[in-house]
Formats: sequence, structure tokens, C-alpha cells
Amino acid sequence: MRIARQGFVYVGVLAAAALLLAFLPATRPVSLVPLALCLFVVYFFRDPDRTPPADPRFWVSPADGKVVYVGPEQALSSGRTRVSIFLSIFDVHINRSPISGVITDVIYTPGRFLPAYREQASSQNEQNEMSLSEDSLRVTVRQIAGVIARRIVFSKKKGERLERGERFGLIQFGSRVDVLLPPEVKVLVAVGDRVRGGESALAERA
Repeated sequence: MRIARQGFVYVGVLAAAALLLAFLPATRPVSLVPLALCLFVVYFFRDPDRTPPADPRFWVSPADGKVVYVGPEQALSSGRTRVSIFLSIFDVHINRSPISGVITDVIYTPGRFLPAYREQASSQNEQNEMSLSEDSLRVTVRQIAGVIARRIVFSKKKGERLERGERFGLIQFGSRVDVLLPPEVKVLVAVGDRVRGGESALAERA
């Protein structure tokens, strides 16, 4: 199983702790705790390959998880639709580009660390916002930190081109991803749907 490189430090520390505790008979039973945590971290940082739909008109989900909001972006007057996806600690946390396009803007905003499933997290939590342009259309993806670990990883730069489904970062451990879609596309998901990053069709371009 391939795992994201950000998980290597956690795996190494926990594996070393498990081996150290297992070396002495008195602490051998306790070694099961870091061992179990190590196995969970491997599972959390798993990085599976994903294949986007063959039809390029379908824009894909940037994250695995459950859709918790589909509707207008209240903070903007552009008519864009916001799709919010909540990632539990059991979901894949790799983030992927919903479209093929050029990164036109990257904005990091410090903030609170409310539980990521709460609606206020979209506006109040620490987040990293990336805007992508494809032809005349613009998509914005927000990586939003949750209450645990609170670390957003973004591995690209402004001006770089991303292909649909390409990895651009991750969020540790339990988080939220918002996508702001232009009015020219048809949203294909509803609240309660489960989606897979880089694979599930989120919207359809005309």
C-alpha cells in the first residue's frame, strides 16, 4: 500500500516506540498501543490511485468524504455554488484537482479549529484556498483544517498547471474541503452523497 510521504515520520516514531517497548518483557503488552496507532497512521495516509471519468466535461471531487452542503456561497455575490465535503479520520485525505487548469491564486488564511463537519468551519477555520482557471471558467478549492492535528499540506505553486485528478495536497486528520463552482456548470451531487477524490463526478460542464 502506498502512503503519502507526510506519514513517514509518524509511522517511524510509532514503529520505533513499539519495538522499544516490545524488547523488554515488562513493557511488552504496552507495545501493542503504539503498534495499533502505527497501523492506523499507515491506513490514514494511504494514497490510492484514482482514474477520473473519461469524459472531460465531468469535473471530479477534490476529496473523499460525505457531502454536507450544496448551495450558494453566502459570502460572495458571484452566483457560485459551494459544495462542502466532510472527511472523517477514516477517509482518504489526499486532495486532487477537480479540473485541468492553471493555478491563478493561492491564499492561506489562519483561523479557528472548529469541528470540520460544522457549517461555521467554512468561514472560520484555518484554510488554504486555491483558484484554478480552465478557459474562461474558475473553480476554487478550500482545504479547511479540523479539530485534530490541524495541518494543511499544499504542494503546488501559483502558475502551475494541474491535470484533472492530480494530487495537490492533503489535510491531517479529519477535515473539510469546499469547492466553489461557477454558475455555468451543472452540480451532480446532493447532501448525503459519498464521493471519492479524483474519481466521482462533482459537476458537468456544458
